[in-house]
Amino acid sequence: MARLLMLLLVFALAMPAAAETCDRPQAIGDGWSIAVPDEVGIDGARLCEVDAFLSSWPQRNIHAVVVVRRGQLVFERYFPGQDNRWTLSSGFTRFSPTEKHDIRSISKSVTSLLVGIALGEGKFPPLDSPMIDVFPEYASLRTPEKARITFRHLLTMSHGLVWDENVAWTNTKNNERLMFEATDPYRYTLEQPVALPPGVLFNYSGGATSLLAGALMKATGRKVDDYAKEKLFTPLGITDFEWLDFSGSNEIAAFGGLRLRPRDLAKIGQLMSSGGMWNGNRVVPKDWVAESIQPRVNTDSLFYYGYQWWLGRSLLRGRNLTWIAGIGNGGQRLYVVPELELVVVVNSAHYGSPLQGAIPFGIFTRLVLPAVKD
Repeated sequence: MARLLMLLLVFALAMPAAAETCDRPQAIGDGWSIAVPDEVGIDGARLCEVDAFLSSWPQRNIHAVVVVRRGQLVFERYFPGQDNRWTLSSGFTRFSPTEKHDIRSISKSVTSLLVGIALGEGKFPPLDSPMIDVFPEYASLRTPEKARITFRHLLTMSHGLVWDENVAWTNTKNNERLMFEATDPYRYTLEQPVALPPGVLFNYSGGATSLLAGALMKATGRKVDDYAKEKLFTPLGITDFEWLDFSGSNEIAAFGGLRLRPRDLAKIGQLMSSGGMWNGNRVVPKDWVAESIQPRVNTDSLFYYGYQWWLGRSLLRGRNLTWIAGIGNGGQRLYVVPELELVVVVNSAHYGSPLQGAIPFGIFTRLVLPAVKD
């Protein structure tokens, strides 16, 4: 955190003068209503400082910044740069409103929405039921301790299983990598020993999301991407997406393999801001959105965690604002401030770098939030 604060201080001291105007978002027939920032209570000139802000960073490698206020798209900027497509380099890319980007672990938040939709349809098991009950093919791995792990524990990353993905991806002890390469990722995850009783401690785990996805497929009889297309993406007018799979199997990598256009990721944020509604239509149950963004567990940082969503707060002119975030490796960020009806998307390529947190958070807190006038 001290490193982040120092980086933001460098931002403040090094920022050149701002440009006064910038292009308005393009109309591309994707369902977004477009507005001039000042029409929805945002200082447009302040938003246009993003170029000056980023010029302070020689290694900025930001690819997209999208801002939505009161349900309307008010700002978007795209920048060319080097990027990765999942685990492989995709080289130099000229990003635009129609170019997809990895969203990495924001895929976890999308998976949570799918669980909520399935629950609303009466298809997903009760959240407090034992998750191992839906995997009878792994009966040999069942223990009394693992039988205490519920779907709610998976949603809140408090499952109690031994799991470490904080070490480098290249480290042979990285559990996420080992799951990614396994021929059966569900078996691999369920094989991990229990370290603590469930519900005691937050432990970030792509394996937890993978088990949720496995249960979702069993409950709906559909592959995760097919179910997402019908129940979530099509209602949102999202027609161009990819959900990549594990390298060792054909299973969808629910924990991190989703690729969306930045404007489409902003639609996910708008869903959270509007209680599950999109353009007047119910997409996600209202109760699920409300439950998902309740603080459920302390994390190992200053944030709380809900149902696969990060929860934090920021000050705006002395006002304490709570926000919701989807966070993905490399600087993929989806910030939602329901109280302000504000959604902010940032895509970048700072995989494994401390800049992946500093620059997107700086854009959110030093540019966009101060631009909100009312």
